[in-house]
Amino acid sequence: MARIIAIANQKGGVGKTTTAVNLAAALARTPKRVLLVDLDSQGNATMGCGIDKGAVPVSTCDVLLGEVEAGDAIVQTEEEVDLIPGNTDLTAAELELMGAEDREQRLKRALEPLRPRYDYILIDCPPALSLLTLNALTAADSVLVPMQCEYYALEGLSALLQTIDAIRQNLNPKLEVEGVLRTMFDVRNNLANAVSGELTSHFGDKVFRTIVPRNVRVAEAPSHGQSIVGYDKSSRGAIAYLGLAGEVIRRQRERDAQTSNQDATAMETPA
Repeated sequence: MARIIAIANQKGGVGKTTTAVNLAAALARTPKRVLLVDLDSQGNATMGCGIDKGAVPVSTCDVLLGEVEAGDAIVQTEEEVDLIPGNTDLTAAELELMGAEDREQRLKRALEPLRPRYDYILIDCPPALSLLTLNALTAADSVLVPMQCEYYALEGLSALLQTIDAIRQNLNPKLEVEGVLRTMFDVRNNLANAVSGELTSHFGDKVFRTIVPRNVRVAEAPSHGQSIVGYDKSSRGAIAYLGLAGEVIRRQRERDAQTSNQDATAMETPA
């Protein structure tokens, strides 16, 4: 049964889509069965997977509006990641859903039949706390937050965590923070090191040990329609995202083991 992870940060330019595409490709290399859902109207995750967002017959827009089943919108990429593509039609979908009943539940209902087919479903969210992002957070088991280590990013993280708490109380009580990922990191930057230390101090093991460095090869890969893992697997960026995939899988194993132990204890406890 797939774990659904929303990759979200309302601040743009923090490596959100880069993380979605590269983590999906890295997980597929392990190998895991991975579905990537592009929920951003810019369609950058779709293009980063080598798919022309303007040429796809159906997209996440059609899925959200209930015009097609999610399974019928899936396209296969060259890196063995399945993709539900996104494009500018998502802007219209968001407007149409404004007055719809259970509008925050559309994506959750659409993805539920696909969960047995995958190990991980990753959702690339738009850089805003919009209705599309609410759909992702309602559908997700957890949220992975990419962020640059700078002052304004800390403020944005606080706002996102408040939103997660509100969604947990009203829409998705099981939603948790998968982890905080430090992206585009420059070890020579004193502020970045200070913010990194503050993150670790406040959030402890919720901060991934993996740090994604500033890397030209990571920036080049999308123009070739590839992940960094497919474009240059020996680069520092590829090594970082493969490491992140390992952390995500290890955390899942720990959760599964904890759940198994709790179930065993419950069975041994007399009624």
